[in-house]
Amino acid sequence: MDEILDINLLAFEHGSPTQRRAVTEGVMASLRTGFVYTAHDLSGGLLNDAYDVLGKFFALEPDTKARYVDAESFGARGYTGPLTETAAISDLPDWKEMFNWSDLPPAGHPLTVTYGRWYRPSIFPDDEISGAAEILAEFHRRLVDLQRRFLRVIAEGIGAHETYFDRMTTFGTHLSRAIHYPPMSHAPAGGAEGHIWADEHADINLITALPRATERGLQVQIDGEWVDASPPDDHVIINSGIMLEHVTNGLIGAGWHRVKADAAQRGSRLSVVQFCHPRPSTILTPAPSTVGPDRPCRYEAVSAEDRLEEVIWEINLIPDARRID
Repeated sequence: MDEILDINLLAFEHGSPTQRRAVTEGVMASLRTGFVYTAHDLSGGLLNDAYDVLGKFFALEPDTKARYVDAESFGARGYTGPLTETAAISDLPDWKEMFNWSDLPPAGHPLTVTYGRWYRPSIFPDDEISGAAEILAEFHRRLVDLQRRFLRVIAEGIGAHETYFDRMTTFGTHLSRAIHYPPMSHAPAGGAEGHIWADEHADINLITALPRATERGLQVQIDGEWVDASPPDDHVIINSGIMLEHVTNGLIGAGWHRVKADAAQRGSRLSVVQFCHPRPSTILTPAPSTVGPDRPCRYEAVSAEDRLEEVIWEINLIPDARRID
């Protein structure tokens, strides 16, 4: 069975050519599972501050949290309540609530003119939690930087120049998402009707980063079995998304996963993930280095915006076109 490996991004960036090659080979081997763990240079203090802000937010009364809903953002800004997002394979909504935020290109940037729907301003609960905007915005920027750096490892791994993803992800529609999974005992019928925290799915984006979770529950599908994701302390979990599978011509598959409480878990879970997206104008097509006589091109050219929009519909986040009420 393939296994999730732990590597050190900093060894790729500052190590010898041999160390750099070892990191690249480790990442490519681990991503056969769709997942890899990496050491990092994110500030522990910043992570503490961000999780403290978000813990306070989810502890607010439902009516207060509802003030931060942005119904026009398709779940990409502000608060999304429980039993809303639904895995594409499921007819039962996930038992979770979310808070979402991002960053904006400079004022007047052409992307904001043509694709304004994807670059809406974030809504921060500063009137309830002092300093929330500053802390969460810095968290977002630092994690975007980490993900862009990690994509350079993947670029080398697929035989492209290490900067292959740099322009594609500059001012991309990256999304930070805090996810609060309430106790399963509070779910409809105590969870007995099949609800789990988050049903099995693959992320739409290039890669996703998870720097910390307050409880276990993340499981990865490897060789048809569900395996607990158990990173070493102070490691970020990285997983591959649908767009990366497309761009790599299937060389790196999307990582399938779910979040499920076991019978012994009676409390809640808080995690914060960030989805690394290309610009919506990006035409997703297999990189030339991933196509050859032994690997024919499997994927058509499609815009990142069109592919994202399709998945947002599938997971039930378009208010006027919800496939499940």
